[in-house]
Amino acid sequence: MGENTRDLLRFATAGSVDDGKSTLVGRLLYDTKSVLADQIEAVQRASVDKGLTTPDLSLLVDGLRAEREQGITIDVAYRYFGTPTREFVLADTPGHVQYTRNTVTGASTAELAVLLVDARNGVVEQTRRHAAVLALLRVPRLVLAINKIDLVDYDQAVLEAIAKDFAGLARSLGFADDAVVTIPVSALVGDNVVERSPHTPWYEGPTLLGHLESVPVTGPEADAPFRLPVQYVIRPRTAGDARSADASRWGDLHDYRGYAGQVASGTVRPGDEVVVLPGGHRTTVASVETADGPLAAAAAGRSVTILLTDDIDLSRGDVIAAADAPPRVTDELDATLCWLAEKPLRPGARLLLKHGTRTTQVIVGDLRDRLDTDTFALEQPAELAINDIGRVALRTADPLPVDDYADIRATGGFLLIDPPTGNTLAAGLVGDPLVLVDLPSRAPSTPGP
Repeated sequence: MGENTRDLLRFATAGSVDDGKSTLVGRLLYDTKSVLADQIEAVQRASVDKGLTTPDLSLLVDGLRAEREQGITIDVAYRYFGTPTREFVLADTPGHVQYTRNTVTGASTAELAVLLVDARNGVVEQTRRHAAVLALLRVPRLVLAINKIDLVDYDQAVLEAIAKDFAGLARSLGFADDAVVTIPVSALVGDNVVERSPHTPWYEGPTLLGHLESVPVTGPEADAPFRLPVQYVIRPRTAGDARSADASRWGDLHDYRGYAGQVASGTVRPGDEVVVLPGGHRTTVASVETADGPLAAAAAGRSVTILLTDDIDLSRGDVIAAADAPPRVTDELDATLCWLAEKPLRPGARLLLKHGTRTTQVIVGDLRDRLDTDTFALEQPAELAINDIGRVALRTADPLPVDDYADIRATGGFLLIDPPTGNTLAAGLVGDPLVLVDLPSRAPSTPGP
C-alpha cells in the first residue's frame, strides 16, 4: 500500500494512575521508530541516571503529562505515528480521577479505545469509571490491555480471570462481545505490544500494534443516514473564484452556489434527494465537488462542496440530510452532559450551545439525574459539579436538526460554551444514553496472582 493511501485510525488510551499507560504509549512510539534519535538518547541518559538497566520509555511522554496535570497545558495530548500499514492519531488522556472529564475529550472522536489495567490489581474503580464513559460516548471498539503481566509471572489463570471479569462489565455497558479484545502485555519489556512474547505461548491473539493495524477504521457513521453540516457557502464572483474545475457546466458562473462542509455520516451521491434543515426544503444533489474535481460519491469524513438543483436559502449552520431519513428539528433537548468546568451548573443558566457549525443561545432547565460513576447509580442532583455526568433539559433559541447520539455521534453531540469567555463548559449528548445500557452496581474486583 502506498504512502499516500494509508488509512487513519483515531484511538484513545485510558486507565487508572500507575497502570503503565505512559510506558505503553512510549513503547508504541519507540518500537514504531516514531521518536527522534536525540529524544531516545535523552531517555537513555535519564534512565541511567535513575539506575535503570533498560530505557524508561514513560519518559518519552511523562514530561508533557506532568505539565498537563499541573494545569500548564490543556487536558488531552495527541500523538501522531505510523507504520507502513496505517497512520495513527492517539489521544493520550490522564489517569487521575479528577481528570475523568478529559477522557470525554479524548474519546469523543475515537474509533477505538485502549483501556489499561494492572495485572496485579485487575478491574478497579477507575477502570469501571472509564469503561462507563467510553460506553456513554459510543466508542465502537475497545481493547482491554492487561499490563505488567511479567509481574504476575505470566500466569494464564490470573489474566483469564481479569478478562472474564471485564467481559461481564463490558457486556452490561452495552459493548458487543466482538467489539472487545483482551491483550496481555508488558509495556516495560515489550511483551505483545509490537512483538509477540515467548512468555505467553497460551495467548493466540494479536499483538497490540497488530490489532491496531488490522481493526476496521469505518465506524457506525459510515452506515448511518447522510448528514452534512454546512460550513461555508461558496458564491464565486468571477470564473477564477469557482471551486469546480468544470464550473462552466453550470452556465453563468455568477449563478454558481456551492455548500462546503465535511460529510458527518453516510454517503452522498449526485441524484440523491436531500432535505435542508431546519428550513425543511427538499431538493436533489446536482454534483459533489472537491478541489480536484467532481466525485461519484463521498462518504463520512470527506470534505466536499455540494451543488443542488434548486436555489434554496441556505447558510452556514444548516444541515443537508437524507430526505428519507432526516434528523428531527427541535428547540427542546433531553440531553446528557459531562460537566467540565470548575463552576457548577445549576438550573436557569443561560449559555451558548454549539451544534455542528451552528451556535445558538440555550437555557438550562431541570437537572434530572446524575450518574454516580463509582456505583453507577442514578441520583437526583441540585447541581452538576466538575466531572459529573448527568441528564438535563435544555431549550434553545433556535430550532436544531439533531439525532440521538446513540444513532449518529456527529449530529447527536454538542458543546456548551460560556458566553463571556468562550470557554467550553460541557460536552453534551442528545438523547438518553444513561438508560440505554444495564449499568452494573457492584464492587470492583481485585484478582491477585
